[in-house]
Amino acid sequence: MRKPTISVPAAFFDSSPLVDWLFLDLNSFFASVEQQMRPELRGRPVAVVPVETDATCAIAASQEAKKFGVKTGTNIGEARRRCPGLVTVLANHDAYVEFHHRVLDEIDRHFPVQSICSIDEMACKLDSPRRPLPAAVDLAERIKRGLRERVGGCITCSIGLAPNRFLGKVASDMQKPDGLVILRADGLPGRLLELELSDLPGIGRRMEPRLHACGIRTMRELWDAEREELHQAWGGVCGDRFWHALHGGPTEDDQPVQKRTVGHSHVLAPEMRTPPQAGVVARRLMLKAASRLRRMHYRATHLHLSVRTEDGPRFEAQSKFEPACDSIVLARVLAELWQRVMRQARWQRVRKVSVALFGLEADARPRQLELFSSLIDEETRARREQLSRILDRINQKRGRDSVVIGFTPDTVRTFSGTKIAFTRIPDREEFQE
Repeated sequence: MRKPTISVPAAFFDSSPLVDWLFLDLNSFFASVEQQMRPELRGRPVAVVPVETDATCAIAASQEAKKFGVKTGTNIGEARRRCPGLVTVLANHDAYVEFHHRVLDEIDRHFPVQSICSIDEMACKLDSPRRPLPAAVDLAERIKRGLRERVGGCITCSIGLAPNRFLGKVASDMQKPDGLVILRADGLPGRLLELELSDLPGIGRRMEPRLHACGIRTMRELWDAEREELHQAWGGVCGDRFWHALHGGPTEDDQPVQKRTVGHSHVLAPEMRTPPQAGVVARRLMLKAASRLRRMHYRATHLHLSVRTEDGPRFEAQSKFEPACDSIVLARVLAELWQRVMRQARWQRVRKVSVALFGLEADARPRQLELFSSLIDEETRARREQLSRILDRINQKRGRDSVVIGFTPDTVRTFSGTKIAFTRIPDREEFQE
């Protein structure tokens, strides 16, 4: 995409403070999308939920709900006690992905996105014309205005401008909603001293006690700590990297990541928790993962199945096989694993099912033939893979579950299909797989 042209006096670059990163965090994204699509929800406290029951937890909350202490992870029964007027909305993941791409398209109108950090977080590494602070602020304001005008008035964001991506994220969290916070390298620690240790990415409930054990309890003490102290607290080079990031030094740019697993998990609605119904959901998850595998041009060599029962324990099993991506072979492997796992679980009711394909190989990679394999076996494999790809194309064209293997769509009517993980945004095609 061609970058917009801006006119800046030459002397400006020598005198203005510089920032290197623009970090954008969409405010209450899932709930804001619901309010954008449904005007009757605007101005009302909204919680987005995976299933319609007070026993579940909120996966997102609107700004109005957050004022009552409702946030991601809050039990819905407790949320209703805190906020009597709370409206719960069943999650609509395909809409969130669609709005995610609309947001990306709008940002790209102003400047290319360098990193997609999650469904609601993006980062731009600024070039020379946009590193001067006034130009960076102008870019941030144009992006904010563009989101309101072209994506929707309910879609707001908080933006952090900083010398690295880490501090950009920290800055974006400091003023919500609709904030714009600047952390300059020559002004550090500055507003960082207003924060608690747990406000920083990378310092969670396990890391904070380790810092306390090293005598670090405040942001001032963290800032003044030597690099070696953080190396000790983290137990390795992660502490060194954190020290450099905190002090505004350059951090590692995103590197292409080799795909290692393809999988899905699902928390079952109460009516789907009997072993037969849960088995159907497990099969549906596996078929969905197999379709993704083919679309990514991979074959898998391992299948892992995990179930968590209503009483809490988890049971799991896995199998190794020749590289495969066709649904028929993988369904047979899953059926064997399901019997093994459920015998371990004594056929108890199942709360959660997870399926993962791993040991991935590119399907263009030459494969060594087995010593006793026959040409007929290879032909059968090719025909089954071709059949699976044809089914994929039909479902992409006609809609998810237009053609299925081993179950009817009505048997998984409460299974909502694709969901958004914290750091993985589904492709649009996944909603038809």
